[in-house]
Amino acid sequence: MQKKSHEVAPYLNGRCIYLVGMMGSGKSTVGKILSEVLGYSFFDSDKLVEKAVHGTSVAEIFKKHRETFFRDNESEVLHNLSSMRRLVVATGGGAVIRPINWKYMNKGLTIFLDIPLEASARRIAAVGTASRPLLHDESGDAYTKALTRLSTLSEERGDVYGKADVKVSLEYIAEKLGLGDVSDVTPSTIAIEIRTGYDRQKFELVKLPKDSNWLSYLKIQTGEVT
Repeated sequence: MQKKSHEVAPYLNGRCIYLVGMMGSGKSTVGKILSEVLGYSFFDSDKLVEKAVHGTSVAEIFKKHRETFFRDNESEVLHNLSSMRRLVVATGGGAVIRPINWKYMNKGLTIFLDIPLEASARRIAAVGTASRPLLHDESGDAYTKALTRLSTLSEERGDVYGKADVKVSLEYIAEKLGLGDVSDVTPSTIAIEIRTGYDRQKFELVKLPKDSNWLSYLKIQTGEVT
């Protein structure tokens, strides 16, 4: 794993990587592994927002100050991170809804972790919904609450996630590996997919114009991404 990371790192040229996706898609877990193999530092934007609000949890921030206050702080965090280098950043699920955040994230490489909603809902239900403020108004058991809300959010944000430079589909990885369930795809496997392109027919190193901020970047060449 470490050896192949050196194949990709030069093309990143120190640029930050921003992981985007729905809640429960594994951004933080994958981000930590990816940062280790690339020799990058890792940050979770939600944790940085909590720190900025004197250690208040995301759930409490939503309860006391409402979502707009949280989003304002989230944008400020992303703004600060965008001036740094060699970071892997796990963003909050809703970071994509503000255009200004894309301005910050587009200084680096954005990667969309695409995972079936049912799998995300199972992950969320397994650890509980208390830390997920957007689920507090839903009724039913933990899985039902998560799936119902995720379905709504997917309809609202689906097109926005499509703005990412790279899409990593867990269904695609599971199919290629002959796995029966996307839940069998480990975070390490996802990190390898991001790092090496996994299937060379899917990723391609693309040279950009000389006046571009990038030397090159990773781009998915299938019809899954426009």
